[in-house]
Amino acid sequence: VQLQASGGGWVQAGGSLRLSCAASGRTFRNYVMAWFRQAPGKEREFVAVINWSGSSTNYADSVKGRFAISRDNAKNTVYLQMNSLKPEDTAVYFCAADLNIISTSTLAYDYWGQGTQVTVSS
Repeated sequence: VQLQASGGGWVQAGGSLRLSCAASGRTFRNYVMAWFRQAPGKEREFVAVINWSGSSTNYADSVKGRFAISRDNAKNTVYLQMNSLKPEDTAVYFCAADLNIISTSTLAYDYWGQGTQVTVSS
C-alpha cells in the first residue's frame, strides 16, 4: 500500500488542522492505520492509531482529548483532526499502515507516508 499525507500547515496556538492520509490499493480496509510525528532533533513518536473498522482507537497521552483519528474505508483515507493545538505539537506528521496488530511502536509498521509539516506558533 502507498500512503500520501496532506493537510499540514501553519496555525496559531489554539487553532485546528485536519490531516488526511490517502492510501492506494484495494485492501486499505484490512490495515491498521496510525499517525506518528517527529519534531526536530527528536525521535519519531506515536500519536494515534485506529483499527480496520474504526471501532477501536488509541492515543498518546499528550494528544488525548484534543486529537481524533478516523477513517473512511470507501475513500481509502484516514484522518487526524487536531484541535486546541499547542506549540509543542509542531512536527512532521507521518501516517503508517500495517496488516497486523494495533501498535504504538514505529517498528510495527511496514508502510509509511512521506510526512506533512505542522507548525504551531505561540
